[in-house]
Amino acid sequence: MSVLLMQLAGPLQSWGSSSRFARRSTEAAPTKSGVIGLLAAALGHRRSDDLADLAALRFGVRVDQPGVLLRDYHTAQRFSGESLPVSERFYLADAVFVAAVEGDTELIDRLHRALREPVFLPYLGRRSCPPARPVDLGVRHELTLEQALAREEWRASRVHQRRHQHRPELDLEVILEATAQEGPTDSVRDQPISFDPRHRQYALRGIRHTRVTVSNPAARPRHDPTALLEGA
Repeated sequence: MSVLLMQLAGPLQSWGSSSRFARRSTEAAPTKSGVIGLLAAALGHRRSDDLADLAALRFGVRVDQPGVLLRDYHTAQRFSGESLPVSERFYLADAVFVAAVEGDTELIDRLHRALREPVFLPYLGRRSCPPARPVDLGVRHELTLEQALAREEWRASRVHQRRHQHRPELDLEVILEATAQEGPTDSVRDQPISFDPRHRQYALRGIRHTRVTVSNPAARPRHDPTALLEGA
């Protein structure tokens, strides 16, 4: 088993799991269906292709920079001038996540190669949300999903890191796909079954929340006003 790490950072992201009709919401972190869709696109899969091997991958995500919820009041019309229904679309602005999938080493290596030379360009939940950084963070062959997410360096923007320069370490939220032994603490309907636009299907997936501690590379040394008195 191996783990593929991905950096999901961009001006806008949107990861819907239950959006319908005129209100298109976003989850606070990337969904499994969205990331599996990104990987399937990198491989060159069509929407009607079988997803069984990708859907079986175990998924996890770490929230490195939560971002800000943004609402877009969306209007559109046809070339004929006919107005389309008004809709609300929600995005995460300036967010950064580290996502990971765990599975068979041969499949993980194939996905890694596809990320480096994608057939279809990746996007962060919607086509209007391109990534601002390289998605590929490499493969970890000797680590579990939990270990890979815990040991990866903090990927927040430099500006965000400097805002927390008084903190040498920070606790980050991690959302992991629950195993049968662990049992879920929550669930979300983002387990992809089919991306076929004629009959999209998603199932419930058990998840659990935990936290990991990371170092802040922008942290300033703590000022000690009595340091000069030592040895006096």
